[in-house]
Amino acid sequence: MNFTVATASSGISLVVWLVVMIAIMYFLMIRPQRNEQKKITAMLNDLAVGDSIITTSGFYGVVLDVTDEDVIVEFGNNKNCRIPMRKSAIAEVEKPEQAIIAETKKEEKKK
Repeated sequence: MNFTVATASSGISLVVWLVVMIAIMYFLMIRPQRNEQKKITAMLNDLAVGDSIITTSGFYGVVLDVTDEDVIVEFGNNKNCRIPMRKSAIAEVEKPEQAIIAETKKEEKKK
């Protein structure tokens, strides 16, 4: 068996390139997705009664009740339109305090 330094260095360089490619894939694909999932989980855990939400289908509503997996949401001005839905169907949450701050900023910009 002839084992030379050239074959050893090419084998090592192949392993180094493989590690570099895996690291690039981790930092460009896996890590950002994991961070986004953590933000979504934190947003849904902080969901409370009275929060304004936007569903994944684009409906605006107000949370009336929260359980572990489901919420009851009131859509529109009609007080009879209350629909139970999964928390995973919520795309955005706006706290009442954030809505007041956003409105005051809009009014300041108009002046």
